Amino acid sequence: MPDTKTTSDRRNFLKKTTFATGLGVLVASAHSESAVAKPTSKANRLPREVWIASVSQDNLEAKDSPSMIRKVLGRMEEVASFEPDIVCLPETFATANLTGAKPPLEERAEEPIGDLSRPFAEFASEHNCYVVCPIITKQDGRFYNSAVFIDRQGELLGEYHKIHPTTEEMKAGISPGPLDPPVFKTDFGIVGAQICFDIEWIDSWRKLQESKAEIVFWPSAFAGGAMVNAKAWQHKYCVVSSTRKDTSKICDITGEAVAKTSRWNHWICAPVNLEKAFLHTWPYVQRFDEIQSKYGRNVRIRNFAEEEWTIIESRSPDVKIADVMKEFELKTLDEHTKLADAEQCECR
Repeated sequence: MPDTKTTSDRRNFLKKTTFATGLGVLVASAHSESAVAKPTSKANRLPREVWIASVSQDNLEAKDSPSMIRKVLGRMEEVASFEPDIVCLPETFATANLTGAKPPLEERAEEPIGDLSRPFAEFASEHNCYVVCPIITKQDGRFYNSAVFIDRQGELLGEYHKIHPTTEEMKAGISPGPLDPPVFKTDFGIVGAQICFDIEWIDSWRKLQESKAEIVFWPSAFAGGAMVNAKAWQHKYCVVSSTRKDTSKICDITGEAVAKTSRWNHWICAPVNLEKAFLHTWPYVQRFDEIQSKYGRNVRIRNFAEEEWTIIESRSPDVKIADVMKEFELKTLDEHTKLADAEQCECR
């Protein structure tokens, strides 16, 4: 039998504090549909505020790879004034949407950094940003559909090889990548990647979460729709798609689209703040008034009523969310469920 007193107390507490703490989803409807946010100079950004750009290949055709590379670089130059920390490009974009004959696999593959990826390494160095450059790579006699990560100096940071290529890709000579996806440390956080068909499997997304990924990039041939948003809230990291057609978007850890492309805009650039935590609202909501009383505007608390999620976010360079969590004895949703799972196992 449920504890009726505990349930009643909980409901009364939530009812009493609904107005005070603003329980309910705060939807940034205008912002989430916008292509860009007003750029902030790097000197005025929060310590873990990351400006992410995604370039869509929608409505972009070229006769050959060199021409496509020039066109994609043109779109990247448009976003450069926003001083992005990282720019993501679509799946194997250099050899997609070509009106001429597609070169054989051997001519489309390289060991980074080679002829296909070098222009993007030069862009990264010139604009002091990271670039996710998806191309066909070769290694030890095998060919992979890869996401090549390039650092701010234009150097190779690492490669992710698509774990789940399609049957058509494998027939064409593409090999599946290792089952454990790598993560890469940047100066703003830990990042990883999945590519296109990978979205249909959950294990590699979960492994990226276990490896503490904070942003996962998803270059793709198709848009993915609600699946992209779902991957973000399910794994509590940002997911950024860059697609050949339809919508590319940046999703925060709640699954909300911070920005997305449309037929009117083929690139986006927007900030995400990584200095935040994802909580189960109950029972930690009992401490939220204390937190707001002490930290005021320096801490933002967003409550999602139906899901009973809460996002606690630092809005000050002087406030670390880990310190707030420790001070007020809060646990992330993952910590909360793991504790419950352990107690459930004991009770069984």
